[in-house]
Amino acid sequence: MSKKMFRTMCKPKLMVSLLALGLSACAIGPDYVKPKIDTPASFKEDGRWKTAQPMDASPRDAWWEVYQDEQLNNLVKILNEQSPGIAQAEAQYRQTKELLNQAESSLFPQITGNAGAKRGVNAGDAPVTKQYSVGVAASWQIDLWGSVRRAIEAGQAKEEGSVAQLAAIKLSSQAQLVTAYLQLVVADVQLKQLRDSENALKETLTLTSNQFKAGIVSDANVALAESQLKTARAATIDKQLTRAQLEHAIAAALGKPPASFALDVSKSTPHLPQLPSVLPSQLLERRPDIAVAERNMAVSNAQIGIAKAAYFPTISLSASGGYNGNAFSDLISAPNRIWSLGPQLVGNIFDAGATKSKTAQAVAVYDQSVASYKQTVLTAFQNVEDGLVAQSLLEQEERLQNEALLAAQRSELITKNQYAAGTVSYINVLTAQTTRINAEANLWNVRNRQYANSVAFIAAIGGSW
Repeated sequence: MSKKMFRTMCKPKLMVSLLALGLSACAIGPDYVKPKIDTPASFKEDGRWKTAQPMDASPRDAWWEVYQDEQLNNLVKILNEQSPGIAQAEAQYRQTKELLNQAESSLFPQITGNAGAKRGVNAGDAPVTKQYSVGVAASWQIDLWGSVRRAIEAGQAKEEGSVAQLAAIKLSSQAQLVTAYLQLVVADVQLKQLRDSENALKETLTLTSNQFKAGIVSDANVALAESQLKTARAATIDKQLTRAQLEHAIAAALGKPPASFALDVSKSTPHLPQLPSVLPSQLLERRPDIAVAERNMAVSNAQIGIAKAAYFPTISLSASGGYNGNAFSDLISAPNRIWSLGPQLVGNIFDAGATKSKTAQAVAVYDQSVASYKQTVLTAFQNVEDGLVAQSLLEQEERLQNEALLAAQRSELITKNQYAAGTVSYINVLTAQTTRINAEANLWNVRNRQYANSVAFIAAIGGSW
């Protein structure tokens, strides 16, 4: 290259033109457009949903406070601060944030400095020589085809997706904890009922035993009373197991070993909230898992541009300057000055179809992310529809089960009085007691499902309204 040509390339106007070219060049690959989802105007089960009273004063972020349980509020507070799962998601978010910073740094020149000192001989008895150097070098790859900008797009989408993922994991962890706690409270209520039933069965066994000694009833009646009492005790033990496992699950969610964690029996049952229905458009804005799926599409779309950019050559500029000499004292002087400046063009001539394959792979990943997004949206609508119909029908079921329990309690009381008077057999008492015990269990099983469904419904609409 002639000196005239070299000086022409080094003119400031040319450098500015190259810089402008890098900043204004096109970006290869499709621009991201969010796919449209066919969303209904209203939910199918809205017609059977009991409209709730306005709840503008209710908490919007601390959704678990709608259960009006102070112990539950404290547990969720500990979860938010100490949960290993939430801490893992938060660390993942910080990783994606720094990866974005790394991608953005590629838009700017990279500058490095160097300094060195060497002593040595070239051959044989040659005198020892010294060599000193100091300099600076800069390089910049012009983003002519937009691969760096697509990488930044992907990084931004990953960061935003990581924020949504953190929110999704928080919501999921909170929902699991709240569900476990509500189930534990129900187990405590059922344990109390089972112990009360045991006491009643003990009294029945004593009465039956006395009647047997008096020759009023046969030993078969005593055996039936003993069997009923043993069955009730076995049910109590089984419920104790359920409570212990729920307590262990809560401890693990809080990042605590089960051996060092215990929950007292709640003095009152949590409030069961009436939850309002929401519009589909609001649902799409609330659900963090939908946001994660949508951001994954944006990442995959940007990856297509990165893959396609590999078809085109890269242009980079490099420059270096410094000093190199044999004496440190006069190292920084004009005779020791060294420098270089020039562009570099690198392109792929033959890769046996590797770039084409990578592009096709990127397109396939994008298509997969679109399908995953659509499936996530459909699942969200399904969750809400399930919650709406369950809330309505479980409310009807609870009312009927409560009426059944009241009838069973009245029947048991009447039958016991008749048995004590000798007008009915013990079989009647056994039947009445079994009916009452089953009615109590059924009622609280329904309430347990109501609690679980309310948590699932709140999670389905994004945790607040």
